[in-house]
Amino acid sequence: MPTQYTPADVEGRLYERWTSAGLFEADAARDAEAPAYTIVIPPPNVTGSLHMGHALDHSIQDTLVRRRRMQGYEALWLPGMDHAGIATQNVVERELKKEGLTRHDLGREAFQERVWKWKAESGGRILGQMRRLGDSVDWSRERFTMDEGLSRAVLTIFKRLYDDDLIYRAERIINWCPRCLTALSDIEVEHSDREGELVSIRYGDGDASLVVATTRAETMLGDTAVAVHPDDERYTHLVGTQIELPLTGRRIPVVADEHVDPAFGTGAVKVTPAHDPNDFEIGRRHGLPTLVVLDEHATVIAEGRFSGLGRYEARAAVVEALREEGRIVKEVRPYEHSVGHCQRCQTVVEPRVSLQWFVKVGPLAKAAGDAVRDGRVQIQPPELSSRYFAWVDNMHDWCISRQLWWGHRIPVWYGPDGEERCFGPDEEIPEGWTQDGDVLDTWFSSALWPFSTLGWPDQTADLKRFYPTSVLVTGYDILFFWVARMMMFGLYAMDGVEPFKVIALHGMVRDQHGKKMSKSFGNVVDPLDWIDRYGADATRFTLLRGANPGGDVPVAEDWAQGSRNFVTKLWNATRFALMNGAHTTGPLPEAVSTTDAWVLSRLQTVIADVDRYIESFDFAKACETLYHFAWDEVCDWYLELSKVPLAEGGVAAETTRRVLGEVFDRLLRLLHPMTPFVTEELWTALTGQETVVRAPWPVADPARANAGAEGVVASLQRLVTEVRRFRSDQGLKSGQRVTAALELAGSPLAAYEEQIRSLLRLTVPEGAFTATASLPVEGVVVKLDTAGAIDVPAERARLTKDLAAARKEVAQTSGKLGNADFVAKAPEAVINKNKARLEAAEADIVRLEAQLAALPSG
Repeated sequence: MPTQYTPADVEGRLYERWTSAGLFEADAARDAEAPAYTIVIPPPNVTGSLHMGHALDHSIQDTLVRRRRMQGYEALWLPGMDHAGIATQNVVERELKKEGLTRHDLGREAFQERVWKWKAESGGRILGQMRRLGDSVDWSRERFTMDEGLSRAVLTIFKRLYDDDLIYRAERIINWCPRCLTALSDIEVEHSDREGELVSIRYGDGDASLVVATTRAETMLGDTAVAVHPDDERYTHLVGTQIELPLTGRRIPVVADEHVDPAFGTGAVKVTPAHDPNDFEIGRRHGLPTLVVLDEHATVIAEGRFSGLGRYEARAAVVEALREEGRIVKEVRPYEHSVGHCQRCQTVVEPRVSLQWFVKVGPLAKAAGDAVRDGRVQIQPPELSSRYFAWVDNMHDWCISRQLWWGHRIPVWYGPDGEERCFGPDEEIPEGWTQDGDVLDTWFSSALWPFSTLGWPDQTADLKRFYPTSVLVTGYDILFFWVARMMMFGLYAMDGVEPFKVIALHGMVRDQHGKKMSKSFGNVVDPLDWIDRYGADATRFTLLRGANPGGDVPVAEDWAQGSRNFVTKLWNATRFALMNGAHTTGPLPEAVSTTDAWVLSRLQTVIADVDRYIESFDFAKACETLYHFAWDEVCDWYLELSKVPLAEGGVAAETTRRVLGEVFDRLLRLLHPMTPFVTEELWTALTGQETVVRAPWPVADPARANAGAEGVVASLQRLVTEVRRFRSDQGLKSGQRVTAALELAGSPLAAYEEQIRSLLRLTVPEGAFTATASLPVEGVVVKLDTAGAIDVPAERARLTKDLAAARKEVAQTSGKLGNADFVAKAPEAVINKNKARLEAAEADIVRLEAQLAALPSG
């Protein structure tokens, strides 16, 4: 084996070997007795590239799938991509613009051909990046939301929903992008605080007047009412009357509506049903007309002097005209408020009434809520369930139409006599009928992902074996938009069978200060950069080590370096074991030394703990457990302790070699799901077997638990730690040898003199020996000759300070325990904790007094 681990020399070679051997492929017909385990990957956009959020999400999924595969499950991790309607169309339109063309110059069919060509040549680069990360997905089942099978699924479920009166067409307020010229889903709108201008305007005159405030003055041209609260006595005399709308000559009613907050502003609000979602609902309740004054480009179309102006130009012109008429009550002032932007082009979104297609979500959302409430689907961590219920219990009908050319076209046709009909995938379209021009929201097709990717609507072997899927791993930020929709469609299409058993939610990746990663903040980290510099294993381990259930994941450069160091430590430790003859041949000896028994006992605890943590999706604790066992216990202690029997040779050496092999065999298997590349390279070298990918997952053996051995080694560790601390305090280098006599008679550690001397760099005295320091620890007295090396005054000062702290602790804790009121009222656990502190402090006093007495005079 090379002396150094170089990820770039290993990762590509191993991944190619894994995929060529079909190790990640699942088979619906294989081993019917094996339980199925399925994860469908949240499909990344065809335009996307790997970012830290993907890297975290994929590392979690890969950990789950690799472990189940090792546990004997028929494990399927299904990959694929989303066609990303708006994003993809924007990419191709930008290319056309460079050629001086628009999509309209090409026409719809030619434009779609151009998009497919772009997809084949440039789309989907994230799939190659997933390989860099080590994703053990079944590439033979890769799907795309626009491929033939998934398109058939989309047409099929649309037809069923339409026939069940769960899809309808109506005019509603939707999010509209004036740049992309399409409706947007809520998740495609990003909100950020933006400084606007708040203007207060007087409607009407004298006693029959009201003052309203707005940041969108241009929309007043479409006002059809002013609303006040029914109980607001200031305006009771005006409710039911009409006032004049400035600049227009129109008179509009004053209506009473409970939506109005009388304590906010003046307590009166302008009502523009065509351009505000809340106003739209007020308008419906009061039968107000809907007056559209901005077209799809956000240009004023209302008759009059403002016609043809863009919304911002019109805003300034309207304010100036109001000022000229004396209608401005308060001068325009800055006002910071949340503004929605198109996720793709960052254009400010315009609320706009529009004729669109909607899914009637009421019964679907109820079923999705019931599936979690009755326990058929679990949300992990459970405390995030409230977010889910808050969404599904109050869901509005879902706008599914988009004014694009790239996507699944709505399968509704209009006849020559005005007929409307939805056709399924196998129905023939009559001549002379025209198809609806809109396409479906991308989330519509991705909502079918858990079952369409397995062959639905056909009853395939894959669908029978792998549905429902086992777990959905995704960020909490799309719990509402994607997860809820998959629940609705899965339960509807699959006759009430849920799409997944568990929803495992993780947080967002943030920088080390907890700040959201953003290009504008300059704190974005490219996972591919980390993979290039530190390796895929270190990148994955850094992310997983911060992945507490549902919590955000902070990352930093030095943490990635720490994970790289851990991988290096693992490499060097396994090399040491191999160089000293570690092997996995033959059964593990029953008779082993105390140190061998200790490490085997600790290994069983670690196996059980890692299992428990992964089952509860607490990857941070699983990684911490493995990190500290590997580094602190195996590398720092067991390898050092094993050097003595290895040097002795004979039966003791052979037993230790076998135990070394056992420990590294199990440890590498436990680490494999998190750090697949280095563990594959090391495990195959250790065992001589072909791959760890399908090696059995370790199972804890209670018979190997050994509390006695753990107690002895814990005592040895305390002894060594205390003497090391003494050496360090005296400025002795860790490798500097010191002559020492050990008084071990009657101590359980008597059999470990050689290990103690080896760990502490202590040489045996030759001839006359004069101790300059004496340390009584764990029933052993360590007498050191540090003449010329120890700073006696400094050591006396340190011990005196520690002794004073110990005596203070005794005084405080004994005082508490001697207080009858405290003992009577404090919980038993608190009393026991104070008793333990008192005992420890008293023991420290004895130890420190002995050490002070042992110091040489002067």
